[in-house]
Amino acid sequence: MKFLIVFVALFALALAAPTDVEIVHQESDVQPNGFKNSVALTDGSKAESQGELKNAGTEHEAISVKGSFSYVAPDGQVYTVTYTADENGFQPQGAHLPIV
Repeated sequence: MKFLIVFVALFALALAAPTDVEIVHQESDVQPNGFKNSVALTDGSKAESQGELKNAGTEHEAISVKGSFSYVAPDGQVYTVTYTADENGFQPQGAHLPIV
């Protein structure tokens, strides 16, 4: 489920991007026990993530995802968010995000 949330968020980010932005680099490796992917765009945006299946075949089977994404704001500042999404929820970190 968390993989789906991350995938939808990245898909929405891609759809929201201006139409003249192109993919500079894209890499994806999906395996039965995890995945890795990365993408870089001509506008300076980047995203990468990797997921690992934990407790495979058990009642507590879950995927743990770690990743980051960055984008260039209209003022030229680069904002970066790193995150972990696992059994403890989505945990983003970034210099521009409040600490709770």
